Amino acid sequence: TGAFDGRPADYMFMLLFNWICIVITGLAMDMQLLMIPLIMSVLYVWAQLNRDMIVSFWFGTRFKACYLPWVILGFNYIIGGSVINELIGNLVGHLYFFLMFKYPMDLGGRNFLSTPQFLYRWLPNRRGGVSGFGVPPASMRRAAEDQQGGGRHNWGQGFRLGDQ
Repeated sequence: TGAFDGRPADYMFMLLFNWICIVITGLAMDMQLLMIPLIMSVLYVWAQLNRDMIVSFWFGTRFKACYLPWVILGFNYIIGGSVINELIGNLVGHLYFFLMFKYPMDLGGRNFLSTPQFLYRWLPNRRGGVSGFGVPPASMRRAAEDQQGGGRHNWGQGFRLGDQ
């Protein structure tokens, strides 16, 4: 949901770009597991796209979403884990966010990243559909009304409780 809602090709491109960057970094640093950096890179992009959203962490700690990847990195440092995985994920996520959103849109620079057309052919953007919870599109509502004769049903008068 959010920035990638209805845009599966753009989301797949983000995953592929982050994965390739993490694999290259993993080969250079002889890393064994690459899932944590990939998750952290996606989390970083989400946190930057939802900067002002308030999130909750352990024990009810509340702060803005833009700080969440760094809070997780600090938390892992405190509990004695390696922060290299989280740091690489944050850096790769920052690279994607900067090249895709920040530099071209906010700083007026050249667009270095764009989703390839073959991904749009494989995973087309979703158009239309249900716009709200449990609300069918207008075309479906009109078809249902035509079948029911104006969309109303004659239920009758009914009886009040106690009347017989």
